Amino acid sequence: MVVHCEVVAGVNPNILIWARETAGLDLESAARKISLNAARGVSGADRLAAFEAGEGSPSSTLLARMAQQYHRPLLTFYLPERPEPAELGQDFRTLPDQGDPSNVLLATLLRDVKARQSLVRDTLEDDDEAESVALVASQQGVTEAGPLAAALAEAIGFDRAEYRARAYADDAFTYLRGLVEARGVFVILAGDCGHWSTAIEVNVFRGFAIADQLAPFIVINDQDAKAAWSFTLLHELAHLLLGETGVSGGAPQAGIEQLCNDTAAAVLIAPAEIANLVLTGDAADIAAIDALANQARVSRSMIAYQLLRARRISVARWEGLRDRFRAEWIALKAREREQNRAKDGGPNWYIVRRHRLGQALLAVARQGIADGSLTPTRAARMLGVKPMAVYPLLADIRRAYA
Repeated sequence: MVVHCEVVAGVNPNILIWARETAGLDLESAARKISLNAARGVSGADRLAAFEAGEGSPSSTLLARMAQQYHRPLLTFYLPERPEPAELGQDFRTLPDQGDPSNVLLATLLRDVKARQSLVRDTLEDDDEAESVALVASQQGVTEAGPLAAALAEAIGFDRAEYRARAYADDAFTYLRGLVEARGVFVILAGDCGHWSTAIEVNVFRGFAIADQLAPFIVINDQDAKAAWSFTLLHELAHLLLGETGVSGGAPQAGIEQLCNDTAAAVLIAPAEIANLVLTGDAADIAAIDALANQARVSRSMIAYQLLRARRISVARWEGLRDRFRAEWIALKAREREQNRAKDGGPNWYIVRRHRLGQALLAVARQGIADGSLTPTRAARMLGVKPMAVYPLLADIRRAYA
């Protein structure tokens, strides 16, 4: 008779404490999330505290739930010491509470992206033909938006007229993304930790840039409106030209965030278009902003913010417009979700995943698999998928972007 023992030996109690605390959970909240219930008159929180004090070890099933809820790999719990925080660059955001649950999810996402970027870099280092990306840190020290915008547009070959000729905002973004990826930058869409329930709000994070010379990454929060993706991409690209790694979000007050915002706006919108926009101070302003936003393939909030920067509207007017546009967008998303529920099936998972990963990242993985420098397991970690999904995901990449 074989007895299966589910108790796990070798778990580090200090890691249990560290993983829970960095997930932003107290003992009671953690016990609830990992479904550790009361037993023999001992509460779930007290049972968890006992594990963290080294009094026994959690079962393998419980440990798996901890890994999921604490957003840590299972092997983390066996480390001899608490790992050093990952170097994720500067936090350019202006947020009141860094311990907010959304910031915990963001930290998880950033760790995952950094790990995947490291795999891409390792793969490129093994390629004798790989070269440093020239635009990274090429404008280090520049402090004015005009020259930085001109250098950015020249670096990627951006044509405003061609950008605006695209029928929809997401088509315009695809054009822009193609230019950026052609210069060696990896552009990823990611706004959750692998499931819709872990979605990260755009007021917490809009974008992230890794200014690596060999494998520069830009991450865009795809929870944001599609009309805002291009602006965020250009904002993060400005960070790369300045050689600055970090996460962006919140209200830009000054310094580098304001510089990158002004740079992105200067690429997409001519100052004269903002200066000449007819404003009457009433409801007609909404129609005028709508028209320019549609023409320029940008978000209405971006137009309103540029009007504020040009001192054509007050802070109070800007805040009112911002809140209105945000509320209308949220309502639109809700209507779209309801319509999608009524439809049979949904978009193909592989098509959606390819779009989020970007053609540049898929190409590196595909080449690595083809020449044997990447195993399916390492490719899966690079792409953020299960190993069995690697080959279907990498098939017919060109057709997926046709």
